[in-house]
This record gives sequence, structure tokens and C-alpha cells, in this order.
Amino acid sequence: MAVSKSFRRFGLVLLLVGIGIQFVPTDRSNPPVTRDVDASPEVEAILRRACYDCHSNQVRWPWYAYVAPVSWWVAHDVEEGRSHLNFSTWDRYDEGRLQRLKNEIMDEVQEGHMPPRNYVWMHGDADLSDADIRAIVAWVKS
Repeated sequence: MAVSKSFRRFGLVLLLVGIGIQFVPTDRSNPPVTRDVDASPEVEAILRRACYDCHSNQVRWPWYAYVAPVSWWVAHDVEEGRSHLNFSTWDRYDEGRLQRLKNEIMDEVQEGHMPPRNYVWMHGDADLSDADIRAIVAWVKS
């Protein structure tokens, strides 16, 4: 079965576009940490494992964060996550804001909204156990 000339051209254009979009810049920076979260070593380890890749300046950029168009989605998620909560700039929040953020963290993990399912799917170690959730709740209430 012969492949039509139009189909080959379409494939070539698609390939060229796929290569071309790799050159669109994506911000994958990790700005300096000004002050890390105040938590016990146990809770900090949980937060690092399940939250820091979107909510800190200590993101572990996976290989697919370097391949467009997925890189755009990952960079957007990190930018969005940092804008809501950044564990690496804990000193920028006043006490009232810190308590509200901690309460939001508690609510999100108890309701199963954080970490997001699509993130856990790619990072199985980020899945929070019942013990992890209890530790986070105890940290928030302390």
C-alpha cells in the first residue's frame, strides 16, 4: 500500500513543527530559598516528597519537563503552584497568612485534592498515606 504524497508532506510538516517547538523557551528556574518551611523533619520530608515539585524553589525537573509541549504544561503548573504557596519563601508570609495556608494545606490533603492525581500518577512516592495526612494535620494544629 503506497503512502500518498499528501500524507508524507503532512508527516514532514508535523515533524518539523515538533522539532521547532523544542526551541520555544520555558522557564525552569529555581530561585533562591529565602526560608524553608517550619516543620518537623517528618513533616518536612512528606512535604518535600509530595509538594515541593510545584510549591517550592527546589523543583526536581523531570526529563519530560524539557520536551515541548509537555514542558510548557509542567512549567505552568510549577508557576501556578508557587503563586498559591511557596515553601521556599516561608518568610514572606505573616503569621495570619501562614495559618491560613497551613489550614488550606490540611483541607486539601484531607480531601484528596493534593497532591493532584496526575502528579501522583507520574510520581508514585508522592501519594500520601493516612499516616502522612495525620502528620500534616498534627503539624497544622500544633
